Amino acid sequence: MATSNQRTGKDFFLKDVLDVAPSLLGSYLVMDTKEGIQRHVISDVEVYRGEEDQASHARRGKTPRTRIMYSQGGLLYVYLIYGMHWMLNIVTGPVEMPQALLIRGLKTIQGPGRLTRQLGINGSFHEEDLTRSHRIWIEANASANGGYVTRPRVGIDYAGEKWRNKPWRFILDDQ
Repeated sequence: MATSNQRTGKDFFLKDVLDVAPSLLGSYLVMDTKEGIQRHVISDVEVYRGEEDQASHARRGKTPRTRIMYSQGGLLYVYLIYGMHWMLNIVTGPVEMPQALLIRGLKTIQGPGRLTRQLGINGSFHEEDLTRSHRIWIEANASANGGYVTRPRVGIDYAGEKWRNKPWRFILDDQ
């Protein structure tokens, strides 16, 4: 497995989420675990962009829960849904521009809840800085081909047709 072993820097995460999402595909989600360093290829992400996005947690403005989305890009937004599944999101963009992307799948693990359960990601990862963390970060993948397809986001019927149908889910095309 070819790797660059170069941690993705802050500038990458300061871009608009619609630029970060496709660029993140094929990169490695890296974790330092008891078993050693593990690299997982990111294969499926979903974008949530701004207060106007009716599927975004930021649609109601800044709250104690969404405060993290208004932070500078590169931080993790990890939250629990249905009282049992942790969701792993990466905040992107500049301060006060609430954007994040949900990591929906890795090449070896599909489904955001299954992903966090298998990797041991929980609420303790909330607000972790991917550019400085010693237990989780992103690395470029020199062998990634950059090809992807887009699809509508999943599980957001409450957001209305306009927002439900936005092609803001990005999936590696070799899935």
